[in-house]
Amino acid sequence: MSPATRALILADTHGYLDARVLALAETSDWVLHAGDIGAQTVLQALAGPCRELIAVRGNNDPPGRWPGGGPSTPPAEAQVELPGGRIVLVHGHRENPVAARHGKLRQRFPQARAIIYGHSHRLVCDLEHLPWVLNPGAAGKARTFGGPSCILLHIRGNSWRVEPMRFPRT
Repeated sequence: MSPATRALILADTHGYLDARVLALAETSDWVLHAGDIGAQTVLQALAGPCRELIAVRGNNDPPGRWPGGGPSTPPAEAQVELPGGRIVLVHGHRENPVAARHGKLRQRFPQARAIIYGHSHRLVCDLEHLPWVLNPGAAGKARTFGGPSCILLHIRGNSWRVEPMRFPRT
């Protein structure tokens, strides 16, 4: 049996990373951040010696705006090959109107197994069609709509399982 891989999917930290989300990162093989990071310190906290960190910029991540600076602004889009398929990360703020967002993302990235986006701060797991469209909601403290949230993606071989996570507000 192939070893299990775990990916933490998050977005919209806006400079603050909830400690409960960070605890999940510390036990994940991959951390995928879909933008509106807000500060280099968030990426520094998420980076670890035993995990891969992939992040894209959101509409609130322009160069020179992060407190504490940083070496560079993340790309607008990223793709990563994981066991069982490709994941695409975008922030999602350019796919409008909102009602057509999932369809537009699926048209734009038909080769993906999952498309991850942020921006809306709303936790959504659209698994009805391939590629899946996942929004982890807000992992910080701004507009969490019920509490900080994220998604865990559990991978074993070609089998993927999505676990949405929402923490109570503190």
